[in-house]
Amino acid sequence: MKISSETALSAHPRLRRIEGRHNPLIKQLRQAFSRAELTESGDCGVEGLRILEEAIRSGLRFSAVFFRESAQDRAERLLPQIGAQVETLLLPDKLFDSLVPSESPQGVAALVRLKEFSLDDVLERLQVGPIVVLAGLQDPGNLGTILRSSEAFGSAGVVLGEGTVSPFNSKVVRASAGSVFRLPVVRGQGQGRAKSAGNKLEEVCEKLRAQGVRLIATSSHKGTPLDQADLKGPAAIFFGNEGSGLPREVMAKMDESIAIPHTAQVESLNAGVAASIVLYEAARQRKNALSR
Repeated sequence: MKISSETALSAHPRLRRIEGRHNPLIKQLRQAFSRAELTESGDCGVEGLRILEEAIRSGLRFSAVFFRESAQDRAERLLPQIGAQVETLLLPDKLFDSLVPSESPQGVAALVRLKEFSLDDVLERLQVGPIVVLAGLQDPGNLGTILRSSEAFGSAGVVLGEGTVSPFNSKVVRASAGSVFRLPVVRGQGQGRAKSAGNKLEEVCEKLRAQGVRLIATSSHKGTPLDQADLKGPAAIFFGNEGSGLPREVMAKMDESIAIPHTAQVESLNAGVAASIVLYEAARQRKNALSR
């Protein structure tokens, strides 16, 4: 009796072998990675053993897990940690490789449901640290680094303004090392299914100011030197586009501008590095204030 490729069992009893490209879950995974956005059902595509383990550690709900046929040994490691009701699929190497963005796939990918947050959720966490607001940040590595540093040094959350790269981009997820799964991230309206922070950053500024939050811009050259700035109280720290900085209309809303002193030979710092330095200084100041 011939067994259908849709139902044939692999070496691991939980894995269902799929060979057809038109399986609905295959289509969802392809869509999630190709669009760098959530699927219509609200799932994010993630790839790699470490990232999946971070998703498990973060308590995320899995919709489906996909294993490359030559890497199905990873199922022994991952499946005991994933709910028994989750679809677990085994794909031929060529099909798996055509779905994921990595040039050197680790052989495991998944559709996961990320937690959703609003600007109000972020405001409720101001005791944790400053709010990070990004305007037009386009490099996925920079965004991933900022998310990772925001969690590491303490941030209430990250607000993504218009023109900022999607947090569901696979490079962002990888660079964040799992922080995107746990840190409150809020996007502006018109940027996908994540909850809206408002129509524009100017409106976000008004809401933050109404809650007693100081609005602080970062600049490459002008502003209060970082070591002289007061970052202890409720604050939102704004970082702009890698090349053009913060938009003029957003700068007009700021209460203060700060700058990281550096040698004149260097024009500016990488956005991810600059944000990490500022967040570290804010954490240092808060720690010192609490120890007094």
